[in-house]
Amino acid sequence: QVQLVESGGGSVQPGGSLRLSCAASGDISDINIMGWYRQDPEKGREAVAIITSTGGTAYVESVKGRFTISRDINRNHLYLEMNDLKPEDTAVYYCNANGYIWGQGTQVTVSS
Repeated sequence: QVQLVESGGGSVQPGGSLRLSCAASGDISDINIMGWYRQDPEKGREAVAIITSTGGTAYVESVKGRFTISRDINRNHLYLEMNDLKPEDTAVYYCNANGYIWGQGTQVTVSS
């Protein structure tokens, strides 16, 4: 069984940066695809970025060029580097593994 714990959320002004981290523990050998999702009350949950076991990545259009997903070589940490943050990026961000394992979420607030 895999457990995921996110960290790194917070409040920033528009144009600022944050780096989210996700620590995976347990049977990490079962992890293939990982990703970051976000949810706010108005938009619901959406996939922000995913990374495959071979390092392939994909991003939602609204974050391309601003966000970068990465993971360490042992696949027990996942990261999301977020630059040029906008108010519409405000949401709870969740780490996900294999499409059905979720962390508890971390709040990101972008406001002046």
